[in-house]
Amino acid sequence: MPVRQLAFAAVLMATACDQADTPPPSTDARPPAAEDAAVAANPQDAFWAALADQCGQAFEGTVRESNPPDTAFAGRTLVMHVRECAEDEIRIPFHVGEDRSRTWVLTRTGQGIRLKHDHRHADGTPDEVTMYGGDTAESGTASSQSFPADDETAALIPAAATNVWTLEVEPGERFVYALRREGSDRRFRAEFDLSRPVAPPPAPWGS
Repeated sequence: MPVRQLAFAAVLMATACDQADTPPPSTDARPPAAEDAAVAANPQDAFWAALADQCGQAFEGTVRESNPPDTAFAGRTLVMHVRECAEDEIRIPFHVGEDRSRTWVLTRTGQGIRLKHDHRHADGTPDEVTMYGGDTAESGTASSQSFPADDETAALIPAAATNVWTLEVEPGERFVYALRREGSDRRFRAEFDLSRPVAPPPAPWGS
């Protein structure tokens, strides 16, 4: 074979080897960066993820605002426990001293996020006033979501028909549960320190 043809054949062989050593392109349609961007584009997804990241942990809190003063919380240890996390539901028992009657229930819906208050007696039976709350009316932010009272709440507790509950989560810093009653001075705000987890409390009543 002429020298020129030998040289050309050698080039072809080298090119084939280089192509064989090159890994095939990734078939992952949603690389991590794209997934992060998708979550950031939906504030409720980001909020949900931030709250779910606290799953299994408990945190102590204090009442920052209460108008009128709520004696049920005075002098008692307040602990919120992100106890159960599923794809579409997060359950957060709220312990007030030895009282284990309260659980905040967050649910993903087709339109947003729903907040309900599950109240139980010590024997596990539902309280007469339970499962009140509401759905988000807007997308909110990655750190804050608000829940205006729904029709079920207005029928169950007429005075709470204009309630708006707000949850805030700042990972490593704080979790906030707040209530305001539109058209009145009714206000409540409790803040929990997410930088200092505490020992998880016993299961809430009814679990």
